[in-house]
Parts: sequence; C-alpha cells; structure tokens
Amino acid sequence: MQQRLRFRFRDPELLQRALTHRSRANEEGDSVGNERLEFLGDAVLDLVISELLMQAHPDADEGMLSRARAGAVNSQTLASLACEIGLDGWVRLGRNEDLSGGRAKPSILADAFEAVLGALYADGGITPVREFVRRTFAERIVAPVLGDAKTALQERLQAAGSAPPEYRTTAELGPPHARQFTVEVRAGGRSLGRGEGRSKREAEQRAAGRALEALDS
Repeated sequence: MQQRLRFRFRDPELLQRALTHRSRANEEGDSVGNERLEFLGDAVLDLVISELLMQAHPDADEGMLSRARAGAVNSQTLASLACEIGLDGWVRLGRNEDLSGGRAKPSILADAFEAVLGALYADGGITPVREFVRRTFAERIVAPVLGDAKTALQERLQAAGSAPPEYRTTAELGPPHARQFTVEVRAGGRSLGRGEGRSKREAEQRAAGRALEALDS
C-alpha cells in the first residue's frame, strides 16, 4: 500500500489504523478503528481540494468553488478513487462485514480513503497529502470547467416539477468599457436569486448559482 501511495511511513501503524474499519477494531478489542483519522483526513482533503480549485479557477466565485468542491469530495467519487488505488483489497474488515460485501460499500471505501489521507498528514504533514491528491484527482476533478449553474438549476427545477427559470436584467451600471450587470432569476412567480457580472451571461450564471445555494439551504 505504501508503494501505491508513493510515501514511506515513519510510523506504519498509522497506515494500519487508517485501513482498519470499526468492525475489525471491535473484533480486536478496539472501539475506534479508523474513525479519528477519517475525521482528520476529511478536513485535510477539503483544504487541499480548495487550494487546487482556487489555483485552477482564479476567476470563480465562492459559490462556484463550493459546488465544485462538494462534487469532488462526495462519497461516490471517493469510493471510486479508493478502488483505483486498491484500497478495497487492503481495508481491514470484521469477518461479518467482509462476508456481507463490505469491500464494495461506498461508505466504507470513502471513509478509508479519507482515513488514509489523515494518516499521510499525521505522518508527513501537508506536502505528501497535496502530492497524493493532485496526482489522484488529476484532470477528472480539478481541470474541468466548474460547471454550468444555469443548466444545473433548470434540471433541478424540472426534476421538482417546477416552472423553468427565467432571467431578467434588473440593472446595468458603469461605462461601456466596464459594464456591470445585475440579473434576477425567477421561477413560478418567485425570485430565486440575483447575480452580478461583467456580462449578462456571467450575471446569469451567478444568479443561478445563488439560486442553487438557496435551494440547498
């Protein structure tokens, strides 16, 4: 496993702990398993993904970055990445959990992935975590455009049986070379959000993004 991580642990017991599910820990008389390292790894992963997204998308606003980060660190993505690096074969499960297909459960794999990041951080600090996350997430997470908030909002409303969104420019300020637009998005007779931008398209995207944030709150 250390070879897959491209990191040699000074304290190999940290990696052992990260790979130990609570079902196995309970069999061995331990009540913790990898949960504390998972907690640490979750926080470190958020930090590193945030750094990478800000570097890759310097013009993205907070809402777009937050949505991109949420998509990057969801349990399905982490479980898939865990399988890619072979964690499904290394995770230590209790006998019953193993027999019931625990190695294929996304929640167990995602937790193990985060716990391994926690172990990397505890043993080597932030640098090996940055290197591992950059290498593992690569183009599939960081490089693509952050997404089309207008399309996401339309799909969200359509799935809920609501009327499609309508965008209305409510203000145009500033000289022609530095125009600032304000756009409101409405659906079903109610305002969902407002956005500002240097073009109507940018303002519409930000309005849609804020509408999505409001719907999630």
